[in-house]
Amino acid sequence: MKFSEQWLREWVNPEIDTQELVDQLTLAGLEVDGAEAVAGKFSGIVVGQVVTREQHPDADKLSLCQVTDGTETFQIVCGAANVREGLKIPFAKIGAVLPGDFKIKKAKLRGVESFGMLCAEAELGMAESSDGLMELPDSATVGMDFREYLNLDDTVIEVDLTPNRADCLSIAGLAREVGVLSRTAVTAPEFAPVAPAIDDVASIEVSASDACPRYLGRVVKGVNVKAETPLWMVEKLRRSGIRSIDPVVDITNFVLLELGQPMHAFDLNRIEGGIRVRMAEQGEKLTLLDGQEVELTADTLVIADHAKPLAMAGVMGGEHSGVNEETQDLLLEAAFFNPISIAGRARNYGLHTDSSHRFERGVDYNIARTAMERATQLVLDICGGQPGPVTEVASEADLPKAADITLRRKRIEQVLSLTMADDEVTDILVRLGMNTEASEEGWAVTAPSYRFDMAIEADLIEELARIYGYNRLPVRTPAAATPLAKAPESRMAIRDLRRQMIARGFQEAITYSFVEPELQKALDPEREALALLNPISAEMSVMRTTLLTGLVSAASYNLKRQQPRVRLFETGLRFVPEADGLKQIPTLAMLVCGNRLTQSWSEQEAPVDFFDLKGDVEALLARGGDASAYRFEVAQHPALHPGQSARILKNGQPIGWIGALHPATQKKVGVKQALFVAELDLEAIRDIAVPSYEDISKFPEMRRDLALVVAQDVPVDAVLSGIRAKAGEYLIKLNLFDVYVGKGIDPDRKSLALGLTWQHPSRTLTDEEVNDSVSSVLAHLEDSLGATLRG
Repeated sequence: MKFSEQWLREWVNPEIDTQELVDQLTLAGLEVDGAEAVAGKFSGIVVGQVVTREQHPDADKLSLCQVTDGTETFQIVCGAANVREGLKIPFAKIGAVLPGDFKIKKAKLRGVESFGMLCAEAELGMAESSDGLMELPDSATVGMDFREYLNLDDTVIEVDLTPNRADCLSIAGLAREVGVLSRTAVTAPEFAPVAPAIDDVASIEVSASDACPRYLGRVVKGVNVKAETPLWMVEKLRRSGIRSIDPVVDITNFVLLELGQPMHAFDLNRIEGGIRVRMAEQGEKLTLLDGQEVELTADTLVIADHAKPLAMAGVMGGEHSGVNEETQDLLLEAAFFNPISIAGRARNYGLHTDSSHRFERGVDYNIARTAMERATQLVLDICGGQPGPVTEVASEADLPKAADITLRRKRIEQVLSLTMADDEVTDILVRLGMNTEASEEGWAVTAPSYRFDMAIEADLIEELARIYGYNRLPVRTPAAATPLAKAPESRMAIRDLRRQMIARGFQEAITYSFVEPELQKALDPEREALALLNPISAEMSVMRTTLLTGLVSAASYNLKRQQPRVRLFETGLRFVPEADGLKQIPTLAMLVCGNRLTQSWSEQEAPVDFFDLKGDVEALLARGGDASAYRFEVAQHPALHPGQSARILKNGQPIGWIGALHPATQKKVGVKQALFVAELDLEAIRDIAVPSYEDISKFPEMRRDLALVVAQDVPVDAVLSGIRAKAGEYLIKLNLFDVYVGKGIDPDRKSLALGLTWQHPSRTLTDEEVNDSVSSVLAHLEDSLGATLRG
């Protein structure tokens, strides 16, 4: 926000210079972006008036003027297009010095002498550019020093406010702040409520009271919109970055800057029936004051009459109902709009206005009537007219409630490392406009209506620190007992899990929790992902329900950049919507593609397959010391390739999936290579067996190899489970070392070659004992799976 230092000092005038004022605001958290003089350094410039204007005899684009300074008349050659008889302008006489140390001397232009210069705003350092001479009002006193006439010994200060400090988006708010910081009294302009002179009122209906809890309207008849806006108002607006338009619009802009309350003026005679504050109808159209036609959506609050929308509430008025040169009767509007109902609406239509900037952040919900009285007074003073009574429609239930906060002494000391006297705390809070009541533990504080950012105890402590002075707070190193956290032996640390993955050639990836909706749907079609209300972009608009979304995108990115071998893993949360809320599940995801091994002279290149990734998963699960608790079960997953997918079980409970990515999904991400992925519940695989010592047997092992023929649809896991169940307690090793189908084997069957190893801890096993175990295994497999020994 830009503001004039002179205007601020009309409200509060501490005995400090401009730089001290800027430093004070910045140290209090209201960062000052810049402070610059209203005009450049110049002298010798007065208010002049063009007495006559003639065409230069030897130049089409030059004028020959006679200009008076009130005592003398000077001949001036001027090239400005807007020079004319009677015009009052800044006049630099011979000897004047313009910004940049440019001295005015007598000159001769196309053979005609010129005794001075008529000035534009840019030449005086008052604007970056200008189209012609600076035109002064007819009321300007000819001969008066120009710098004195416009009070140009002023500074424009621009503050960059954080969104929570909307209370400082006005001169009144900044004056309050400066008054608190400098312990200086704030003197607001005095104005009494305007008594109605007529009985005319506009009917007001508010159907969206939750979005507009308070709406005020006032009829003012017989105004002169062609009146001239006073110079003092024009200058205050200009120095705040707002150009003068017409007196009515200037007044509403002035009240916005002065009090922080956006207002709007309607042409009363263009309103049909009365005012209705309602939500827009989908597809309704409105032409705004800037000439842009917008198609309204149903979530947009509008000010309408009985036939059409008149304005987009809190953003911009409509062209049809706006004030113009023919306007004679006004309807002044002041309202409080719920910030939630305004937030984002302007941006949805590609707009950003001073009104939306304030309403989105929060406007004092008790200032509307004061602003209405101030605007009415200014309209009557400048444009004349007869005011009617103020009509107010308010829903007390929907208006914000002042925050009641408990502030504790101990908490102040704990947070600020400072013991503040009770009197000092009370003094700061009272100067900030808080109502305070002492209690045994501290204070019961009620925030004023303009401080939307006061909600919890920490907010009050921040205010104490800010006003006390951040630079005065002590620097104290926190002291705390920091015992080492116990690392339970029965839980694998995530860092150890990551090291295991890195040791197996994987690289850790960290991807966004916000993902692209279509890819998310392709990878997890059975769940509806949580959509973000305010996404960063369309490609990051839902919360991931699977970590594979990020890994697949990362793999695609790498493959497109000539990385032939990709092995990625990620640990993080996936967000699964459930009936009782959003469940956040710690998860491990893995992805491999490309060559099995890195390129080497000693190894032949071969692509990875399902079993390569399965081996990585099994190695990770074996770290827990209880590999037998895990099983891989053939199952179908909509995102995985049919026939190359399996569910991972722990003690019979599903904990994850493994498989090749479905070709349709691969096509969506533009990947031609096969992608193999796995995803597991991280908490389930972190359980590990507590290490315990067992004697190493010194007795020999006994091994038997079996070649079993089973049906093609019998999973190997079922065979292995059957062997473990019947081989006895001394079976220490069991591995599958060959699978054969083809010549000599029934086409519907397959041959499995297995190695079984027994060992007793305290003696040598006999052949009879081992043979009995083998017989028991074969009998069980034949009965349960139809297995036979291969001949």
